[in-house]
Amino acid sequence: MTLSSGLPLGSLRRVHHIALNVKDMEKSCHFYGHILGLKPLVGEEVPVTLKTMVEEGKVSNFITPDGTVIDLFAAPDLSPPAVDPRQSFTRTDHLAFDIAPAQFDQAIAVLEAHGITIASGPVTRPTGRGIYFYDPDGFQVEIRCDPMGL
Repeated sequence: MTLSSGLPLGSLRRVHHIALNVKDMEKSCHFYGHILGLKPLVGEEVPVTLKTMVEEGKVSNFITPDGTVIDLFAAPDLSPPAVDPRQSFTRTDHLAFDIAPAQFDQAIAVLEAHGITIASGPVTRPTGRGIYFYDPDGFQVEIRCDPMGL
């Protein structure tokens, strides 16, 4: 594979999570959990890497029927950039794809070979390694991998 050909098909294993900034965590949890009927992650279901943030009330996690996790991040000072909250991406933070740790550096090289500017990262956190960049419409995308050993 040459770097200009892109990531090999199947390198991105799945959508890992969709992160949403929410102004009112209680209202958002009610909406996603009670109105939409998504299952909240609780106890041992909460990823080890997010337990502290969940305990502090900074994050809530829900799982969709297909297994995609929706992370709600508390952003109480959030103001939408438009009066109409239906405007695209007013509160969406990013879409994250999971990749095997062994392919993480290759993903960076492929993005760079295609002239994609890495907006942030690579970063290493308790949640794993990640890079953030923008799609052609300015939507933030993350490629991330679990920390080694988890």
